[in-house]
Amino acid sequence: MSGRVYNVLFLCTHNSARSVIAEAVINRLGGGRFRGFSAGSQPRGQIHPYALDLLARNQYDTAGLRSKSWEEFAAPGAPAMDFVFTVCDDAANEVCPLWPGQPMTAHWGLPDPSRAEGTEAEKRLAFADTHRMLYQRIGILTQVPLQSLDRLALQKRLDDIGEQAKGESA
Repeated sequence: MSGRVYNVLFLCTHNSARSVIAEAVINRLGGGRFRGFSAGSQPRGQIHPYALDLLARNQYDTAGLRSKSWEEFAAPGAPAMDFVFTVCDDAANEVCPLWPGQPMTAHWGLPDPSRAEGTEAEKRLAFADTHRMLYQRIGILTQVPLQSLDRLALQKRLDDIGEQAKGESA
């Protein structure tokens, strides 16, 4: 097995919940093979408190997490990305950011938990559901035999992960 570390960027519009949760999840599940980052095209500038609480309760390292612009990752000296995933929900008419360049990309759309309505318990459940769906998808990604797939096969596999997961929230 190669000692290569794959850089993964999760993009969402506001970088306050879904993409931040994904960053924390891949940094745990990636076992040192994957290094996660997150950013937004229009960052809120702060992480949603329910996202931070969920991550803290599940013993994720939250020390370096912050809401930031994707421009940080397009600047000179930024880490080169191997994978870029958009996690915004285009079914809710959100504008998903696009990433230029040569990394492998896929859309893994999820509903925005920060838009959940109802009681506090219902809102927190929306964040827990987001974590569960990202955990499942990222868990699959970390098991893909990256070295043994050509670019086309890998792209199909990444797209399939997002497609398989569409029924998760139903």
